[in-house]
Amino acid sequence: MVYRRPPSRFGVNSLSMKLSLLISAICLIAGICAAVLMLKSEEKQLVFEEHEVLKHSSERLIRQFNTLVKTKINIAEQANNVVSSQLFYNSSQLLSSQSAQLSFDPDGSIRSASDDGLSAAFMPQDKYSPFYKKLINDSESLWKIVAPTLIQDFFNFYLITKDNFIRIAPPNWALNVPGSHQFIDNQSFNYAKEALNPTRSAVWSKVYYDKIWHKWVVSLLVPVYLENEFLGVTGSDLALDTLISQLPIGDKEQHLFVFDSQGQLLAHPDLNKNLYETYGKAGKPLRTHDFVNGDLQELINQTIKMHLPEYADSFVQDGETHIINIRKVDNLDWYIGIYKKRSSALSALEELKVKFFGLFILYAILVALLLHQALYQLVLRRIHSLVYAVTSFGKGHLQIEFPKENKDEIGTLNGSFRDMAIEIRKLIDGLNQRITEKEIAEKAANRLSKAVAFSGTGVVITDQNFVIEYVNPKMLEMTGFEENHFMQSPLLSIIAKEMAILVDDIDIDLRSRNYWRGDTLIQGLDKKPIWVSLSISPIREDGGSITSYVASAQDISFVKESQRKMEQLAYFDTLTGLANRTFFRMQLRKSMALAERGHYAFALFYFDLDEFKRINDTLGHDAGDQLLVEVANRLKKRLRAEDTIARLGGDEFAVLLSGIERQEHAMDVANTIQKTLNVPIMLGNNEVIISASIGITMAPYDSQEEDQLLKHADLAMYEAKAKGRNTYHFYSQELDAAANERLFIENELRLAIKARQFVIFYQPQVDSRTQHVVGYEALIRWFHPTEGMIPPTKFIPIAEATGLIVELGAWVLQEACEFAARLAAQGRENNISINLSARQFKDAKLVPLLASIIKKTKVSAKRLHLELTESMLMGNVEAAITQLHQLKALGVSISIDDFGTGYSSLSYLKRFPVDILKVDRSFVKDIPDDPNDMEITAAIIAMAQKLKLNVVAEGVETIEQVEFLQNNNCFIVQGYYYSPPIAEQDLPKLFAKLDD
Repeated sequence: MVYRRPPSRFGVNSLSMKLSLLISAICLIAGICAAVLMLKSEEKQLVFEEHEVLKHSSERLIRQFNTLVKTKINIAEQANNVVSSQLFYNSSQLLSSQSAQLSFDPDGSIRSASDDGLSAAFMPQDKYSPFYKKLINDSESLWKIVAPTLIQDFFNFYLITKDNFIRIAPPNWALNVPGSHQFIDNQSFNYAKEALNPTRSAVWSKVYYDKIWHKWVVSLLVPVYLENEFLGVTGSDLALDTLISQLPIGDKEQHLFVFDSQGQLLAHPDLNKNLYETYGKAGKPLRTHDFVNGDLQELINQTIKMHLPEYADSFVQDGETHIINIRKVDNLDWYIGIYKKRSSALSALEELKVKFFGLFILYAILVALLLHQALYQLVLRRIHSLVYAVTSFGKGHLQIEFPKENKDEIGTLNGSFRDMAIEIRKLIDGLNQRITEKEIAEKAANRLSKAVAFSGTGVVITDQNFVIEYVNPKMLEMTGFEENHFMQSPLLSIIAKEMAILVDDIDIDLRSRNYWRGDTLIQGLDKKPIWVSLSISPIREDGGSITSYVASAQDISFVKESQRKMEQLAYFDTLTGLANRTFFRMQLRKSMALAERGHYAFALFYFDLDEFKRINDTLGHDAGDQLLVEVANRLKKRLRAEDTIARLGGDEFAVLLSGIERQEHAMDVANTIQKTLNVPIMLGNNEVIISASIGITMAPYDSQEEDQLLKHADLAMYEAKAKGRNTYHFYSQELDAAANERLFIENELRLAIKARQFVIFYQPQVDSRTQHVVGYEALIRWFHPTEGMIPPTKFIPIAEATGLIVELGAWVLQEACEFAARLAAQGRENNISINLSARQFKDAKLVPLLASIIKKTKVSAKRLHLELTESMLMGNVEAAITQLHQLKALGVSISIDDFGTGYSSLSYLKRFPVDILKVDRSFVKDIPDDPNDMEITAAIIAMAQKLKLNVVAEGVETIEQVEFLQNNNCFIVQGYYYSPPIAEQDLPKLFAKLDD
C-alpha cells in the first residue's frame, strides 16, 4: 500500500494571499492616484472661484470708492464756483460791512483770525494792497457761510492766491506757519496750474505729510481763473487714514493694501499708525519695497509699468501662496489690492481628502479578504482582467467596464468592483455637487447678509405685492422709527406727505416697468422728512418671475442743504437779495427761447446810478451799501412779481420786463423807475437824491441773440449818460454803427502802433511882441493807409480806455525829445510842450522812462514842458503832488492845460509845482464878442501873474484876440492866427513867413 501525502494547500493559499495582497495594493495605489488627480482638479476649480470672489469684492470696493471720490470732487467744484463768484467775479459786492482785525507781525507777515475762530488769513506784507484788504474782509465773511458745511466732508477748506495769500478753516495753517513760508512753492499748489492742468479741472495731489496737522494727507485742488488769468486755487485736504477707512473689506480672511503710481505705500496690514507718523516726521515717503517681499513687489512693478486698470495673480509670502486682485482708482493715481491665503479656500477640500482616502483603504481591505478566501491557481487569468480594470479605474478611467459577473467567486468579485465603481462615481459626483452648492450658497448668503446688515444705505425688502418684510439697521437709524413701524406696511408709505404728488408716478412706474429711481423725501420720526436718493428694483427667480422688491435709500440731506446754500450764494446778491448776474443770464436765455417762438416779447433795461461813486467816496461804503439796498427795495415794490430784477455788480442793475411789445409801455416803466429813484433817500444824517441812466432794448425786435441784446442795452445806457444822465434811451442801429466804428478804431490802433502809422505835428507858440517862435506843442496825427487821417478826438479816448495810450505816449515823448535835439543842433533851440494822458501820468514807469529819454537824446530838460489837465490832478491830489515833484526833479516844466474848464481849486493850485497855465480855447474863441469870456480870461491871466506863473493862450485866430491878450499882459499865444500844427519838414516855410 503506497502512502500518498494529500496535496498541500499551502502553495495555493500562499499564492492566493500574495495575489490578494498585491491586487489590494495595486487597487489602493490606483485609487489614491485617481483621487489625487480628481482632488487636484477640484483644487484648481476652487482657486479659480476664489479668484472670482476676490475680483468681485475688489470691483465693488473700487466702485464704492470711486463714487466717494466723485462726490468729493463735485463738492469741491461747487465750493470753488461760490468762492470765484463771490470774491472775484462779483468783486464789487461786499459780503460784510465789518473790517477784519489785521496783525502786522515782525516776521513780515499779515495775519487775521476771524472773531468766531473758524478761519484765519495769512499773506506777506509786501503783497498787501486795497484789493487784498477787501479780499481778507470778504473771504472772512464767506468762510463763515461755507466752511462749516465743507469741513464736514474735508478736515479743512482754503483759498491760496498766486500772491501767497491764504484763507483757511480751521485756522491752524495761517496762524502757525513762519512769515517766510511760501504756499505757492508747495508742490500741491502747482498741480492746479495750467501747465500741469490744462483742462482747469479739479486735481488730486500726491499723498504728503502735513507738519502743521501732523498727519498724512491728500489735497483736492480746483483752480480759480478770472478772464483767463490764473489767480490761485481753492482746496481741501483729506486725512489719508480717514480716506482709507472708506475701504471696508468685510471679510476677515481678506487683506487690503494701497499704493500709488510712484511706488509709495499708502496702506498695508503691517503698516501701523506710529510707523507711518515716524516716516512723515522724518520727511521720508514709505516705499513699497521697504514693506513687501520681492514676489509681491514684482507684481506691483508690473502693474505700475503697464498702467493696468486691473491685475490678478498670486504671490508667496511667509512660505504660503496668496491670491491677489489689484485695481486702479479712476480719479486718484492709486492702486488698491486685496489678497488672501489660498489655503483658506481649500480647507473644505482637505476634509474631503481624508474621507476619500479612508474609503479607498476600506474597499482595498475588503477586496483583499474576498480574494484571500476565493482565489485559487486556475483563476489567475480572470484575476488579471480584474486587476487591469481596477488599475485603470485607479488611474482615473472612471468609466471603464469591469469583467462580467458570473456565479463563482471571481464573478462575484467582478460584480462587487463594478458596484463599488458605480458607488464611487456617484459619491464623487454627489460630493462635488454638494460642495459647490454649499460653498455658493454660503458665500451668497454671507455676502448678502453682511451687505444688507452693515450697508451705509437704508434697505427695505418687500414681497411681490410691495408689502414690507425686512428693514436693515441703517433704515431704522435714518428714520428714527422702530422695526414694527415698517413691517407689513406698503412700500410707498415710507415716502413723506410732502411728496404725495410723486407717489402715483412711482406706483405707475413700478407696475409698468418694475423699477424706479430718483430723489425724494421719506418720512422721519416727529414728522421730520429726510432727503434720500431712492432706488426700487425687482428680485427675480431663475424663470424671470418677481418674488420680491428691494428699495435702497441713501441719505442726501446734507447734499441737498449744501446745494440750497450754494444756489443761494451762486444765484442771488448777498447785499440786496436781488438776482445776480448768473441768475439774470439764465432768465434772459429763457425769455429769448420764448421769444423765438413768436408769441412773446419783452424789454431789457440796463442802468446804473448817476454819481454813485461820488456818494460812495463822500459818505463811505456803508452809506453806499445802504443806498443800494434802498434802491433794490424800491425796484421790488414798484415792478411786477413776474419781472426779473438783478444787480449785476457795483451800482449796475438790469430788469427783464415780460410782455412788453411797444416802446410806449417801456417808456412808462422807465419814467416810473426814474420817479421812484428821484425820491430823496436818508443815509444817516444826510439826504441824497439819485438818478439813473437807463438803456432800453426790445426783444425780439432789436435782436434774437442773448449777447447781442445785452450789448444793445449797454450801448443805449451809455448814450443816455452822454445825453446828460437821469434819462433813458432806446437802442438804435446808429448806436451799433458807433460801437462798430469804435471797435474798428481799437483794432486798427493796435496795428498802427506796430506799423508806425503816426507822425508828430508841431504848432508853434509865438511871442506876439517880437513875432518870434518861443516853443512848440507836439501833437500826434494818425494817417491810416485806407481811411486817411483819423482825428485825435476819435482815437485818443479809445487809446486812453484800452491802455494803449501809455505805449503811444512813450513814443511821442521819444519823438518830441529827438525833435528838440535836432532844433538845438540847428541853432533854433526852443521849448517843446508834450501832452500827458491820465493813464500815462499815473504810470509808475513814466519818471524813469522820461529820465532815460532825456539822457539818450541829450535834450535840455528845462526845454521840456509837460502838459496836464486839471481833471488829471484833482483825482488823487496827494499822489498827483508826489508824481509832479518827481517830474520836477528831472528839471522839466509843468503846464496845466485847459485851465478853467475842470475842477479848479486855488488851494490845490498853490500846492502844485506848476510853471505855466494855458488858457483854454473855449474862453478865447468868442473874444471880443462875449464879455463874460473876456472877464474870465483876464481873471485867469491876472491870477497867474500873482502866482508868478507863465501864461499861454490857446486857440488864437484873430488880431483882435491877440490885441486883447497883449492888453492883459499875455504875450505867448498859440493858434491858427500864426500857424496850424504842421509837419517838421514844413517848419522852414514858417520861419520864413515870421521873419518877413
